Amino acid sequence: MNIRQAFEERERRDLSPFAALSSESRGRLRPEPGHSCRTAFQRDRDRIIHSKAFRRLKHKTQVFLSPTGDHYRTRLTHALEVSQIARTIARCLRLNEDLVEAISLAHDIGHTPFGHAGEAVLNKLYKPGFSHNEHGLRVVDKLEGEPGRGLNLTMEVRDGILHHSKGASILEPGKHGPAATVEAEVVRVSDGIAYINHDIDDACRAGIISLDELPEAAVSIVGRNHSERIDAMVKSVIENSTEGQMRMSEEILTATDELRDFLYAKVYPRRDVQAEVDKARHLLEDIYHHLIERPDFPIPEALADEPKERHVVDFVAGMTDRYAVAFYEQRFLPEPWRL
Repeated sequence: MNIRQAFEERERRDLSPFAALSSESRGRLRPEPGHSCRTAFQRDRDRIIHSKAFRRLKHKTQVFLSPTGDHYRTRLTHALEVSQIARTIARCLRLNEDLVEAISLAHDIGHTPFGHAGEAVLNKLYKPGFSHNEHGLRVVDKLEGEPGRGLNLTMEVRDGILHHSKGASILEPGKHGPAATVEAEVVRVSDGIAYINHDIDDACRAGIISLDELPEAAVSIVGRNHSERIDAMVKSVIENSTEGQMRMSEEILTATDELRDFLYAKVYPRRDVQAEVDKARHLLEDIYHHLIERPDFPIPEALADEPKERHVVDFVAGMTDRYAVAFYEQRFLPEPWRL
């Protein structure tokens, strides 16, 4: 028995009957021999961490566009916070922590520059439509590593990337429906817990809101500071989830959804926030049209059968915020105007 097989045996012995076992993975798009030291899900996590797309998350917007402060969240720090929350829940529910970690780190790998503003621009300009979930799959399946081959992740991690969006409530799946594993459901709920709380924290840091403005009914239940709120939500998931179903107490769920609704009503639509979002939209629209009109736009040979628009979307979606700004300045601003 090698090290990987020992890990797999430990999973079979110790994990919940509802957990996904790495030895029973549905496999990869292209079959590979097993590794001597790492399980399939551990290999996926490592491939994600070493990918260029993952590193670029450090310069992609979470909510506040290109913030000057060092303490605002980015897509990368968001992924790390999701991973921490999800691993805590998975460990307590005896689920597969390696799978949860891999999905958590990769779940936003398909995001555009400038957050959901960039996603909206590409969805409008690209006729087939654009969603960061679906693009995340394209990144790991085709764009990373050798063009056309991707990271060759397991089906379970790929499923988690596609199904991490939420519906009207933090516990409800989004438009792609429920995920195939309990671990992916853990990541979806953890994603909600993370962004609700860190967006409140960042909004307070930016002076957009004060803690006193948070809904009193909600904070009296889940807590008045950042750590109290996360702790209350995470413990509620752990204590109420049964039979492979993610649940929270009705009281905590109501408070959590109320805080989420507060963000959508009082923070995200604010005029000063949206003014920056509008600038980002115009910038990406100009870049997209500029690239579409370029006859020499490079297309990887392995993906040459796809339309040019698809490759322009790939290029724009892969940009970081600061690269998009620099690209725009070089092509649209006269030299004396550039900083």
